[in-house]
Amino acid sequence: MSVDSVDLQVDLGGIKLANPVVMASGTFGYGFDYEGLIDPEMVGAVCVKGTTLLPRAGNKPPRIAETPCGMLNSIGLENPGIDVFVRERLPRLRERGATVIANIAG
Repeated sequence: MSVDSVDLQVDLGGIKLANPVVMASGTFGYGFDYEGLIDPEMVGAVCVKGTTLLPRAGNKPPRIAETPCGMLNSIGLENPGIDVFVRERLPRLRERGATVIANIAG
C-alpha cells in the first residue's frame, strides 16, 4: 500500500483538510523560514501567528525563559497588522497551496 493511497482527510469545523497535520501558530510563524524544509501543500493547514488590527512590536527582551520542564515564551503578539497580513503574507501562503487558519487577536 502506498502512502498516496491512504486517505487522511479530516473535517475541521466544516473545512476539509488533506490531513490532520496543522503547523502551529507561534513557532512556525508564517512558515516562510521553513521554505525548502516543509512544503505547506503537504500539511493539512498552517495556523499563522496572532494578527492584530494594527502592527505590534511585541514584548521587549527577554521573551523566553527556560524552566526545569521546558520553556516559556512571551512574544507579545509581534505582527505586521491585518493589512500587511492580507496584502503580503496571505497571498504568499496561498500561492504555495497552504490552507490557512487565521489567528486574529483583539
